[in-house]
Parts: sequence; structure tokens; C-alpha cells
Amino acid sequence: MTRKAGLDDPEIAAAAWGRFRRLMGWMALWGMVCVAAVLGILYKMGTPMPLHMIIATSAGIWFTFMLGTGLMSLVFLSSGTGHDEQIEDYLKREAGYDEDS
Repeated sequence: MTRKAGLDDPEIAAAAWGRFRRLMGWMALWGMVCVAAVLGILYKMGTPMPLHMIIATSAGIWFTFMLGTGLMSLVFLSSGTGHDEQIEDYLKREAGYDEDS
């Protein structure tokens, strides 16, 4: 019986997705801490900001932070579970390039 590779193996998939969720949870927390720190600095500087601007800016920064974190985490998830090695490069094969060169 052959062993499944990467996310096709339930044990590897569970570990990889668990690590992904933990990373996203910590990054969500750090994103909120960073937004709160910036808002605190702006408050201490006496910068006047209406409530709707504070909410929109905070949400925009946090969601952008989380989008970048999520996409980068998925890159590491794909690479770490062997999915990147499973891709066959048809253009390389058609052009006659060796895998070793």
C-alpha cells in the first residue's frame, strides 16, 4: 500500500491546517495589537480623527494585514506539504529541457 503525499494524507493535512489556523490566530491578534498601538500614538499626538475614519482605517489596515498573512501562509502550507513538487511543467517538457540541467 502506498502512502499518500502532502495534504492527501489525513494526518499531514490535519497537522498542516492546524499550524495554518494557529498562525492565522496569532497574526490576527498581532494585527489588532498593531492597529491599537497606532491609534494610541495618534491619540497621544492629538491628531483629530472622526470615529468613522478610525473604524474604516483600522478595518482596512487589519484586513490588508490578514490578507497578506493568509496568502503567505498558504504558500508555506503548499510548499511544506509537497504540493509544489507534484506540479508537472508541461512547457519544460515540450521544450526538451532536462530536470537536472
